Amino acid sequence: MTHTILHIDSSARFEGSVSRELTATAVAKLGGTEVIRRDLAQSPLPVLDETWVGANFTAPDARSNEQKEALSLSDALIAELKRADTIVIGAPVYNFSVPSTLKAWIDLIFRVGETFSYTETGPKGLIEGKRVILVSTAGGTPAGSEMDHATTYLRHALGFIGITNIELIAADQQMIDPETSVSGAKAAVDALAA
Repeated sequence: MTHTILHIDSSARFEGSVSRELTATAVAKLGGTEVIRRDLAQSPLPVLDETWVGANFTAPDARSNEQKEALSLSDALIAELKRADTIVIGAPVYNFSVPSTLKAWIDLIFRVGETFSYTETGPKGLIEGKRVILVSTAGGTPAGSEMDHATTYLRHALGFIGITNIELIAADQQMIDPETSVSGAKAAVDALAA
């Protein structure tokens, strides 16, 4: 049986990145038959612009070739998300929130009719049945605290599009007790069930 993993890293660091080390270990531990790799620091995504927004709010059958081209990367990212059974996301905390590269990915995958819809009872996520392993690293921000606008934001954003099975692995407060923080996160990765 095919098991597809979407592996997303967003750390600006390549050498010595704890989030990259933990996501790589998690992906290896989960043992997917296919891994889709998306390194947002190595290949940054564009931010939304007027052309993209205009294309997004134009009915699919009325889009010009230019509008279709403007949405083509978004279409590809959404296809990766839909194809994946498990999504492993490396999300270091930068200034209490997610890296801008990860925010750009979220902006590009949020599309009415593709990843969520509006119903009479409110918004409904269309990306269901996925598992997320969310690896969060931070120097001083405790995961889940009032000052953590990274993991709380990601849980909310992913939940909005229908992804609610989210397992948090946190190597937080590394500037306070790095050994305990990282060893605890590594133990949580080792305990992951495939």
